[in-house]
Amino acid sequence: MSRPAKPGWRARLVGWFESRLPRSDQHELTQRNVYIVPTAGGWAFGGMLLVLLVASINYQLSLGYVLTFLLAGSALVSMHITHGTLRGLRLHLRAGGPVFAGEPVTLEVVLDNPGRARHGIGIGFRQVQGDAGLTWCDVPAAGQAAAHLRMVPPRRGWHEVPTLTAQTRFPFGLFHAWTVWRPAARVLAWPAPEQPAAPLPPGTATPGEAAARHREDGTEFEGVRPWRRGDGLRQVVWKKVARTGELVSRDNASSASRELWLEWTAARTPAGDAESRLSRLAAWVQGADREGLAFGLRIPGVEIAPAVGEPHRRALLEALALWA
Repeated sequence: MSRPAKPGWRARLVGWFESRLPRSDQHELTQRNVYIVPTAGGWAFGGMLLVLLVASINYQLSLGYVLTFLLAGSALVSMHITHGTLRGLRLHLRAGGPVFAGEPVTLEVVLDNPGRARHGIGIGFRQVQGDAGLTWCDVPAAGQAAAHLRMVPPRRGWHEVPTLTAQTRFPFGLFHAWTVWRPAARVLAWPAPEQPAAPLPPGTATPGEAAARHREDGTEFEGVRPWRRGDGLRQVVWKKVARTGELVSRDNASSASRELWLEWTAARTPAGDAESRLSRLAAWVQGADREGLAFGLRIPGVEIAPAVGEPHRRALLEALALWA
């Protein structure tokens, strides 16, 4: 069995450098954290200037001196502009909400510019090499711009946002300026639902179900609730629909008299491992919520009472994501 290869000295040096960076969802670019080096084109341009200078000295060409120093001055000015394109910007990270493992989550990076207009700024993840993984934007003077990035959490649980970088080669591409940013935000990934989903386990009756059966025709109801898929036409409160335009259904006592428990022991899968059980339970949470059922969760160390609604669904999925 082969051992995993150890990271090279460059990767260890980069890891050491990043570990010293403070975590923050706001990053102000100053002269201390914006770095600049010549690009490959910049080095080639410098070599050309050296050749022009040697030729001008050798042949005593006055116009050669003028051209050489004019081009060198332009390169120095472009270096100042490249560095100034990033210096002074303020970056803010807005992390997306929870997603299922394997699905992309959108991260929004807001660039706040207190000064002149900035052009040709690329935002991306540091570990992605090349320009393909960058999102490019221009920031208006005294304005803001937003760059959107996507990350895919591979498994359930909390995931730290990878190290980000902002870079530019504006205006001539002779110099490359960049900054490294270590965000503090985290992204929560719920367990990926089982595909295809197994049938929901049977619900259990609660006290009062027998007394409520005479109301199953929908003529008597305890209140109204938003319409859910599967509601019959006789359950719709048409007078309220005509008056407000809101589609609502009768909240029958019989519909609330059954509750569904999603239990660890019932979520047996052929694989038999914990992750496959969590995926089945996540699929059941999605299915029970679509059906409008009152459902609860019982897994080792966690019990959440039956309820309905979006906050309840998210609470159950979060419990599955963080179970250990």
